[in-house]
Order: sequence, then structure tokens, then C-alpha cells
Amino acid sequence: MKNSLLVCIALLVGPAVASAQEVKGDAGAGAKKIAMCIGCHGLPGYQSSFPEVYKVPKIAGQNAKYIVAALNGYKTGDRKHPSMRGIAGSMSDQDMADVAAYYEALGKDAGAPAVPATAAAAPASLQPKLAACGACHGPNFNNTTDPANPRLAGQHADYLFAALRAYMTDGNPNVGRASATMRGMVVQEVDGKKKPVFTRAELKELAEYLAGLPGELKTVPQPRFHASN
Repeated sequence: MKNSLLVCIALLVGPAVASAQEVKGDAGAGAKKIAMCIGCHGLPGYQSSFPEVYKVPKIAGQNAKYIVAALNGYKTGDRKHPSMRGIAGSMSDQDMADVAAYYEALGKDAGAPAVPATAAAAPASLQPKLAACGACHGPNFNNTTDPANPRLAGQHADYLFAALRAYMTDGNPNVGRASATMRGMVVQEVDGKKKPVFTRAELKELAEYLAGLPGELKTVPQPRFHASN
């Protein structure tokens, strides 16, 4: 059921929401606004150490509209990562749009690999629990049906695993993501009680599957300082 595998992840890493008022981003302007980004997202293999340890996500080549949605989530508190909340909280809508445009273009500038139109079939053990993921993330998890959805193919497995678990986490001031759609994909209510859709082992298997798919996401090493003009 390859097609059924393709929608669960439509929500795995982030809600398909955009900012209330869309602002046109300028990649050139964004290049001058990433000083707080490159210390983590410009270092290949860099790991976050708080509140959890995992590789920070690859964002070069990510959909700009999704990056804006994610930043807005951190700014409003729908996403609870302390460092990202602090950074996003200092950004205007225009700042977010510019930085997002920069990173989307950066992935293309660094050279995009050839990506198959459809993804390899998921492990049979996962297929019964996965439904309609491709409706949001596309049949190859790289070419999304809406740019407000994240590309997942080739993303770090440990980050994907942490992101999935964040949608299952309640009551933690430092970890958690609020998305009714995503929560519905990973947690269900049975007799008034919340029940995880995936076991921990299945979440890891799913994250590894997505990480192993060819995609356009990457980490592009960058100089720490950029010229102001």
C-alpha cells in the first residue's frame, strides 16, 4: 500500500499552515539576516543539546512557505523549542519571509540531485498504519503538493523522530508541537484515553525510512559573517 504510506507524514514534521498574512520574501535580504541561523543550520552534522539531543534539521532546499509557518509556530508558542522560540520571537514577518526565501534558494544554488518521482515502498510493517501521507508531502516526499508542507525526504532521522514525538507530548514547557492534524496522525482517543498510533520502534523505523529517501534537503556550510551591503 505504497500510496497509503504517503500521507501520514504529510503531517509528520509540521502542520501545513501559513502565516495569516503572506509576505513576499527576498533571498538577497535574507542572506543578511541569518547570523542567528548559521551557527546551527550551517554546520553539517551539528547536534542540538537541549532540550533533546538530535541533529538540527537540514533547511537548505526546504519550502520557504513551510519555513515561515514553522517560525511562526515557534513565535506563537505552538512549537516549544526554547532556542527557536527566542530566535523566532525576535523576527518580523518580513524577516521570516526573507530568511525562508534565502534557505529555499540556497538548496537550489548548491545543486539539486535527481529525485525519483515516487518513493521506494515503505517497510511492510509500517504500511497498514500509514494513510494518505503523499496527499501532502507528495509521492516522493520531496515535491510537496503545497509548499506550506515540509519536504521530508533525506531529512535527519533523529530529528524526524524527535519531531514526531513532539506531537505526542503534553505538559512539557520545552518540548511539544500543537497541531490538531498532526496529533490526529500520531495519537488517537480510545474510550476517552489517548493512545499512540505508532510504537517507539515504529516511529524510529518511519524516521529511518524517510531519511533514506533521496531528496533536495541539505546543510550548506556558510561563512559566519556576511557583508552588510
